[in-house]
Amino acid sequence: PPPFTGVWMGDSKLCAIGVHCGNHITSHGLALNCCTDLTWFDHIIPCGLEGKGVTSLSHELGQHVAVNHVLEPFLDSFQEVFDCTLVSSEDPG
Repeated sequence: PPPFTGVWMGDSKLCAIGVHCGNHITSHGLALNCCTDLTWFDHIIPCGLEGKGVTSLSHELGQHVAVNHVLEPFLDSFQEVFDCTLVSSEDPG
């Protein structure tokens, strides 16, 4: 929910999105919870947001969703949305 960044299912965060700037370097990333053990979040205040929860695709869909199951469709959507071509570090050249 605005103004919080990420992807939310109600009051629970499904995907964290972040940018860090420091020492003249900018880094960015995201964490999509596919089959994450959500019990680890019981010991912290995730993303510093009190009263908000964390969820996963597996929890929301009621079935195991492995990272390798969502990786290709995620990358395809990323390329479409950002009108780009992704290159794997495993690709020759």
